[in-house]
Amino acid sequence: MTEPHIPRKTALDATHRALGATMTDFAGWDMPLRYGSEREEHLAVRTRAGLFDLSHMGEITITGARAGDFLDYALIGNLGALKVGRARYTMICDEDGGILDDLIVYRTAAERFLVVANAANAQVVLDALVARVPRDPDFQAVVTDDRDAYALLAVQGPEASGILKSLTDADLDGLKYYAGLPGTVAGKSALIARTGYTGEDGFELFVAPEDAVAVWEALTKAGEGVGLVPCGLSCRDTLRLEAGMPLYGHELSTELTPFDAGLGRTVKFEKTTNDGRFVGRAPLEEAARRAETAPPRKLVGLVAEGRRVPRAGYPVVSTADGSVIGEVTSGAPSPTLGKPIAMAYVDAAHAAPGTPGVAVDIRGSHEPYEVVALPFYSRKR
Repeated sequence: MTEPHIPRKTALDATHRALGATMTDFAGWDMPLRYGSEREEHLAVRTRAGLFDLSHMGEITITGARAGDFLDYALIGNLGALKVGRARYTMICDEDGGILDDLIVYRTAAERFLVVANAANAQVVLDALVARVPRDPDFQAVVTDDRDAYALLAVQGPEASGILKSLTDADLDGLKYYAGLPGTVAGKSALIARTGYTGEDGFELFVAPEDAVAVWEALTKAGEGVGLVPCGLSCRDTLRLEAGMPLYGHELSTELTPFDAGLGRTVKFEKTTNDGRFVGRAPLEEAARRAETAPPRKLVGLVAEGRRVPRAGYPVVSTADGSVIGEVTSGAPSPTLGKPIAMAYVDAAHAAPGTPGVAVDIRGSHEPYEVVALPFYSRKR
């Protein structure tokens, strides 16, 4: 008899339940889906601020004198050139160039990096990194599973900076996007990072699990006057969709390379460490040539002319003859635009913004959609 699956709980589980959250099993974790109206949570992030529990994400620490060289070999980015206190969006690919996961890597010290993987892929990423450590005893790179060492909170939205400033002595004004620094939040030690997955300004706070409740409560109190609300995974998904941010298992997979996903800029062929070698290099060079000369499909945005909502897996079709020309990867109503939107891979011939005659097959009905450039939404800076 197999043992029943019991989702893991974050350090904030009791807090979420006290707030009346609707919980869901996500990537093996019991996570808040929403607290009330996901539309209201979404709009709060766009106009005020939202507070998220992201403790399901996977933290992996890389240390050693050649930690940067190791990451240059194991990942597609040029991480060895990353300055202390900065972060970078990158990916880990398999030997064939397929995407295993997209990551954020923080350089927290000269010989220390923090790799943050998606919850569903954390073990895959950990196993791949461990397997890629060279057996050369002089290489000096150590991979450590630190998933139990952190709780991760995020405060996102135009009021996020003001809220956090009241709880920390860190220089938030000097903290650039995709940067992080050690500090305290409500008297608790934290890595304070100016990163996020919503398309808004905001911060992600890596704290000890035993400090998570105190930090959450302090942020909640500090945000009372500006309309901060707790937010679940549902609105996080619509926020990232509006911002054109890919989600693993939807826009990214082992069947796709970064070039297929329109993210070829993340592949750094010019890095010189390890004699320019990194996992997946040769297939990625071929993918780069293919993307330049004859890409089979491209990732685009679609905006509905009607009210019916597309979902992942729905065919994209030509209204001229009904032929399938692509597939929706993510779709939802957009609270900001007031219309259904989607991301989809479509044949290159139909990928230019404004291409006429494109529809989504929604349960047998061909609903017209406009092809647009991503993202759907960009915040005013």
